[in-house]
Amino acid sequence: MSQSPGEPEKLAEGTLISHLLELRERLLRATIAVIIAFLPLAFYSNQLFTLVAQPLIDKLPEGTSLIATNVAAPFMAPLKLSLIAAVFVAMPYILYQAWAFVAPGLYRHERRFALPLFMSSVILFYVGVAFAYFVVFPLMFTFLASTTPVGVKMMTDMSSYLDFVLLLFFAFGVAFEVPVAVVLLAATGLVKVEALKRQRGYVLIGIFVIAAILTPPDAVSQCFMAVPMYALYEVGIVFAQYLIRQRAEDKAQHEAAQSSE
Repeated sequence: MSQSPGEPEKLAEGTLISHLLELRERLLRATIAVIIAFLPLAFYSNQLFTLVAQPLIDKLPEGTSLIATNVAAPFMAPLKLSLIAAVFVAMPYILYQAWAFVAPGLYRHERRFALPLFMSSVILFYVGVAFAYFVVFPLMFTFLASTTPVGVKMMTDMSSYLDFVLLLFFAFGVAFEVPVAVVLLAATGLVKVEALKRQRGYVLIGIFVIAAILTPPDAVSQCFMAVPMYALYEVGIVFAQYLIRQRAEDKAQHEAAQSSE
């Protein structure tokens, strides 16, 4: 039975509409998840801000504190933090919705490869944020507080502080994605593993330049970003080698099975 000329177009249009409807549904679910996470966080927004500001509060000279130079800052800054924290808390569910939307279009071997990378990227981002808060912030604020000139009181504006730490949270979260980026570059064939090994020196210089741009202008913060990034680069090379070797073995087994038939 032959199809009419317009049937393929109608079929493609129906498929596109169904994909758009599914995308809308998943975006709606992700938005609802953020709202659900935001409501309790907004109720405790002041306590949440104090928690995030604690690394600096602990290092401020005696008799000083964070200040608000904007009338609405005591209300808006904690609320802004609550919204961003809600996205942070709901991120696993948001990324699950993205994965559920994309996964049906992938082949089985692509899903087997993509899912571990997907999970690893989420975990590494959280590890990067935790590393910034628990390791980098205390050392960085100790150094910055100790360099305050005589006659100057270190009294940081709360909105400026929030923007500063959110930038560092994001920077360290992304910096810890280096192994995933290395594995993807090698797995897709854009860069050979041998080339990744040969360019170690250039990569190290580039990492320190990136760290200098993203962190405050002090050597302590720069090193605390650059050293883990380079270590994770080496970890990425190890995993990329393992993945490529595993792929070669699977291909050899598949070809041997075909030749024996």
